[in-house]
Amino acid sequence: MNIVFMGTPDFASESLQALVESGYNVSLVITNPDKPRGRGLKYQYSPVKAYAIEAELEIEQPIKLRNNEEIINKIKEKNPDIICVVAYGKLIPKEILDIPKKGCINVHGSLLPKYRGAAPIQWAVLNGDKKTGITTMFINEKMDEGDMILKEEVEIGEDETLGEVWDKLARIGAKLLVKTVKQIENGTIKRTPQTSEGQEEPTYAPMIDKSIAKINWELNTAQEIKNLVRGLNPIMGAYTFINNKKIKIWKVQVVKEKDFLQQYDYPVKEFNKKNYGDVLIADSKNGLFIKAKEGIISAIEIQAENAKKMNALDFLRGNKL
Repeated sequence: MNIVFMGTPDFASESLQALVESGYNVSLVITNPDKPRGRGLKYQYSPVKAYAIEAELEIEQPIKLRNNEEIINKIKEKNPDIICVVAYGKLIPKEILDIPKKGCINVHGSLLPKYRGAAPIQWAVLNGDKKTGITTMFINEKMDEGDMILKEEVEIGEDETLGEVWDKLARIGAKLLVKTVKQIENGTIKRTPQTSEGQEEPTYAPMIDKSIAKINWELNTAQEIKNLVRGLNPIMGAYTFINNKKIKIWKVQVVKEKDFLQQYDYPVKEFNKKNYGDVLIADSKNGLFIKAKEGIISAIEIQAENAKKMNALDFLRGNKL
């Protein structure tokens, strides 16, 4: 099997590595152009490019795909049986979809048709889902609407962060991609339309907007705030303002009100006067507790502006809130 691979982040590099280590001929790797990152804004390779260099694979980094005759002709020269697309970051135009003899396939980070779109793993955690998974599918011209091939479901732990779920699904996606390619190779593939009987109604997972990172204490419950913190760790971090200081919150636990009042012998009258988002306790002995709807937020790991992530107890030894 002659494969052209398209992908960019670490989620995709797992799949590329799995194909190579399974003995498949990856004749071309297409990834996004290098981007400046970090404080020095130095140009860095994508994880897919880094692995492709290590594996001595041919690499192309087009700025765009649509109406790009150079890259289209390059793919045609490779005469691929399959194009494998994993978190590439761009829609694949029809002139490329029509090139491979056995089609274009995709590894998608959800149980389709749930969470079509750019950020399926993020929204599964943000929404507090108990399960998610990987779907391999044939790509058509519409957004994640092609026929499904294989699925594997996994549970999401109540404390698992986006990063942890991401890494778990990357490994599962890599194995499922190899299994899918083998079925295509053997002619045993089964296609399941997403509109077939028994499938869920489609939902969508758009790109994450930075505006959601600010915690809304009046609107969100304690559990929803925990899901927000988990769902933005490690990509940006949820944040709030305490005494006009911006504090990122990376890890929390939810404590029931009655348990909090009893454990810390907190005066009920004083508690009732507090608004959602008010700090209840902030000391290096007990930690940082913030009042929320339907519970108390215990901040476990926090980060002040221009500082490193720290355990809240360590932070409170040298800082007052």
